[in-house]
Amino acid sequence: MSSTLLRGQFVRMLAIAAFVLIGAAAGRAEDAPAPAPAPAPAPAPAATPAPDTVLATINGKPITEADLELALSDLDQQFARLPAEQRRAAAMSAIIEIRLLAEKAVAEGIDKTPEFQRQIEFLRQRSLHSQLVAAEVAAKITDAEIRARYDQEVANTPPVNEVHARHILVKTKEEAEAIIKQLDGGAKFEDIAKEKSSDGSAAQGGDLGWFGPGQMVPEFEKAAFALEVGAYTKVPVQSQFGWHVIKVEDKRAQQPPAFEQVKDQVRSALLRDKYFALVKSVRDAAKVDISDPELKKGVEAVEKSQ
Repeated sequence: MSSTLLRGQFVRMLAIAAFVLIGAAAGRAEDAPAPAPAPAPAPAPAATPAPDTVLATINGKPITEADLELALSDLDQQFARLPAEQRRAAAMSAIIEIRLLAEKAVAEGIDKTPEFQRQIEFLRQRSLHSQLVAAEVAAKITDAEIRARYDQEVANTPPVNEVHARHILVKTKEEAEAIIKQLDGGAKFEDIAKEKSSDGSAAQGGDLGWFGPGQMVPEFEKAAFALEVGAYTKVPVQSQFGWHVIKVEDKRAQQPPAFEQVKDQVRSALLRDKYFALVKSVRDAAKVDISDPELKKGVEAVEKSQ
């Protein structure tokens, strides 16, 4: 029961042929089984070719290493479940399919349609947007900035206490009152918890470990945080799970997460802030006119929430 107390780009669709690995059968000697040979050492990974290396041609047009790397990056989600050693082959297969179908589309004039031209322009703009953000925002975030932001967040976070508690969970108030009498008589809390608690923590003497505000149901949390270290509740505490007798083993100030544990999250927060600062600077310098009143109101609401 202790765990139940806790609250808790556009994508192209490609058909990728499956690859099958065939294992070789092991042989054996005619008379007695021979000791299994030591496994051969794994071959060293081949050096990555230069970006302009031509890996294949389609109707005389080259596919280079740079083309393959771009496909691997752009289609990363589609290849995520493939073994690493199969991804290059899958990416090459995808490039072949894409180019051949693209050539057919051009032959049929699809590239001249207004819909296609709009989509190409949007993709061009989005790619330029991504390249600018990568070069002007992401690439300029330093480890020193991340550490400074972490320290700032820690300093700005109000201190929060957490408690280390045990509990005994029973179905009725009468049972809980009887347990409190046993404790008053000198019985050991852990022993009673192992014997009578219906919670999953019973085997550990009712030990719930450390928890902070918001991690337990309100009635339990209020009672636990009100207790002094070493004290137990003199009145049963009712929650949706039943009746509790709670004992606080210790209290301490909640420690912030280690820097390395949250470094990526802090970097993401920095990236977000710097991105929106860049957007604001170019937006303030631009003239944007949305003629539809309702749409304008909606855009303003979205931007205000960012």
